[in-house]
Amino acid sequence: MSGKNMGAQAVGLGLRRLVLPLFLLVLCACGKTSDTIVSIALHPTNRNIFYVSTNESVYKTRDGGTSWERMATDLSSYRVLTLALDPQHPATVYAGTMTDAVYKSPDGGQHWMPHNVGLKEHISVVNQFVFDPRASETIYTATTVGVFRSTDGGREWIERMAGMKEVHIVVAIALDPSRPHILYAGTTGGAYRSTDGTASWQKINNGLIPAEILDASLSLGINVLVIDPHDPDTVYAGTTKGLFKTLNKGELWTRIGLSLPDQYISALVIDPTTPSVLYAGGRAGIFKSLDGGHTWRAMNRGLETLNIRTLVASPYDARTLYAGTNGSGLYRSQDGAMTWASVKLATHTAPSPATGG
Repeated sequence: MSGKNMGAQAVGLGLRRLVLPLFLLVLCACGKTSDTIVSIALHPTNRNIFYVSTNESVYKTRDGGTSWERMATDLSSYRVLTLALDPQHPATVYAGTMTDAVYKSPDGGQHWMPHNVGLKEHISVVNQFVFDPRASETIYTATTVGVFRSTDGGREWIERMAGMKEVHIVVAIALDPSRPHILYAGTTGGAYRSTDGTASWQKINNGLIPAEILDASLSLGINVLVIDPHDPDTVYAGTTKGLFKTLNKGELWTRIGLSLPDQYISALVIDPTTPSVLYAGGRAGIFKSLDGGHTWRAMNRGLETLNIRTLVASPYDARTLYAGTNGSGLYRSQDGAMTWASVKLATHTAPSPATGG
C-alpha cells in the first residue's frame, strides 16, 4: 500500500474516532417507534406543556403527558438533537438538528422554518442552545465547528470562536444566569470559558485533562455543563471519563463521583432549590447525590432501560424530573428520583390547529 493511501486511511480513521462518540447515543437503533428520547424541553410557565424529540420526530403534550401530538413535518431532518423554548416567549421553539442545522417554530411547534443565515454554510449539526436571560433574542449555540451567537432570534448567526484553536467540536454550553457575559463551553478536548459574551475564549483544563495527554485524540470529551444557580463560581462537568467540579469558575477542576459504576456521564441536573442535590445520568442509570457530588446513590426503580440520554428537572417542583432513555422511552419521577414511571408517547394524534403555548 502506498504511503499516500496509508495516510488517507489514517486521517479517515481519526475522523471516525473523533465524531462517533458524540452521536453514539443518538444513533443507536432501538427498534420500536419513540424508544429513544433525545431531548426534553419543559415550558417555563405551564407545567402541562412540554416537548420531546425522538429519533424520528418531535412530540408535544398539553396535558402533562397524558396525550401527545406529533408535530408538523416542516423539518427536513427529523433527527432533532436538541429542543429549546424561548424563556420569555415560550410559544417560540428552536430545534437543533443532526443534518440541517437550526429550525424555529413561532407557534408552539405547528410550523417550522429554517434559521441558518451565517450558520448553514459552516455547519449542519447543532448540539445545544442557551438564551441570554436579559434578552432572549440573544442565543448561543454549540455546534460541531464551534460556538455561534444570534442577537435577533436566530435570523442570523455569527461565529464566536476566538481563542478556540485546538478543538472545534462543541458539545455543551452553559451561561452564568447572574453574569450572562460569562459562558462555558464543553468540547471534545476539554473546557473553555468566556468572560466577554463569547468575544473570546480561554482554555480551562487545569485538573480536567493532564497536559501530557491534552493533544491526544479524544483525550476527554465534555457531554454536559451545569452551573450552580446559588453559587455561579461552582460548575460541574459531566464527561466521557467521569464527573468534575470547580469552585472557582474553572481555574481548577476536581474529580468527584469516583464511586459511580460507569464514568461516562451523559446528563447532569442541579436541584434548583437545594444545589447540594445533584442527579447524574449515564449508561448505568440515574444516580443522586445529597452532598455536592461526593457520594452517590442509584435511583433506578421503575426504569426498564438504564442507558440515560437526557435528564431535566421541573421548574415548578424540584422533586419532579423527566428522563429520556436509549431504549424504553420517557420516564417521570415525582419523588426526587426515588421511583420512575413510564410516560408513553402517542404516535397517531394529528397536530392541533391551535397556536401558541
